[in-house]
Amino acid sequence: MANDTSVTKTATPAVPTAEPLTLPCGVTIKNRFYKSAMNEALAGRDCAPTGAHVRLYREWAHGGAGVLVTGNVMVDRAQLGEPGNIAVEDERDLAMLRRWAAADTENGAHCWMQINHPGRQSPITINPHPLAPSGGKVDGEYGRFFAEPTELTREQIRDIIRRFANTARIAKKAGFTGVEIHAAHGYLINQFLSPLDNRRADEYGGGLANRARFLFDVFDAVRKAVGPDFPIAVKLNSSDVPIAVKVSERDGAPGGFNEEESIWVMKQLEARGADLIDISGGTYAKPVIQTNGGAAEDRRRGVYFTDFARRVKGELTVPVALTGGFRSAADMNRALDEGITQMIGIARPLALVPDLPNRIIRDGWQGSVDLPRVTTGIKPLDKTFGGILVISWFELQMHRIARGHRPDPHIGGMRALLFAVKQHGPAALAPRRRKGRQ
Repeated sequence: MANDTSVTKTATPAVPTAEPLTLPCGVTIKNRFYKSAMNEALAGRDCAPTGAHVRLYREWAHGGAGVLVTGNVMVDRAQLGEPGNIAVEDERDLAMLRRWAAADTENGAHCWMQINHPGRQSPITINPHPLAPSGGKVDGEYGRFFAEPTELTREQIRDIIRRFANTARIAKKAGFTGVEIHAAHGYLINQFLSPLDNRRADEYGGGLANRARFLFDVFDAVRKAVGPDFPIAVKLNSSDVPIAVKVSERDGAPGGFNEEESIWVMKQLEARGADLIDISGGTYAKPVIQTNGGAAEDRRRGVYFTDFARRVKGELTVPVALTGGFRSAADMNRALDEGITQMIGIARPLALVPDLPNRIIRDGWQGSVDLPRVTTGIKPLDKTFGGILVISWFELQMHRIARGHRPDPHIGGMRALLFAVKQHGPAALAPRRRKGRQ
């Protein structure tokens, strides 16, 4: 639909991205394109899905991806991670959820609902009373935008586990074909995994087995709720450290969740019956990348997490989705041929080229998607709102698609900021998660 000038078209004899994939639960995905989660910011004040979600995901479904993963769907309406989040904690919105799922699964696509709880990573503008494994404010330059959380009691932990299972049950009832449990990017499950955030002295804190207990309890409860033949993916950090760091720091932030621990958790999830691991990295306080260099930065960085993906290649049999930095068909096919991933995770390119999978598989497209550098043209504004600016710009593109318009890569950063304020009020200018560009 957009950004045609970024493409150089040549013939290709083989298309690894077109190969189907059968998951451990027995479900077969039609191809290797995994549309990763992006917050659509389309929900109203009631946290309900809308017709805009239906139109946006129908466009993506007909764009050819094998799996579409929704943006964050929170399991508690009182605990949101970003403005415009959907929350599913009961069946009040079942009719619209069914419309959304039906559109998502047109053209043979799967649609998996990403289910999440933000924990302490919930901006004070939308949640003055966050919950977390332990007390203590969010670290980093944006910590002032978050209220200090209350430490969860065992009873509250059991309630959240129940909520994850219930949201998954409703997703299946509505017609979604899988769920992804979000255990990355500094949200609640990641907070339990990290010894920096989790200082509990009970069975949910201490050593890794205890810190991972909450994730395993959530996974087991979700599996019980949806049955053995329903796909469950888990999004998990390779480590909590930013990837743009010195090699000596690659094992993670001091005291944080690191690569060795991540591999152990992945193996446990595989043994429990996970159908896919979605590899990511970073947290709110230590985001994967903070630059906004556009295509030039993307070319310098390349595909994210490839070193870690190569490391786990011989450790796991469960399929892996590698997300972040895929911009060209050549990089996608190379990653599949090398066996470092079984699914190609892409997100932001699909906000500019919604039919990218079709272009690559059907049309033999061999170009690259060049993401622009988003700027207001005013350096102090760019510095102050850099992460929010970029997120809002891509949300604006998704809103355009949902209204039946073409994406517009020429929209400026100032318009994106004004759009954010118009949609969400002052809460839009509070920082949200700033993970790596996908």
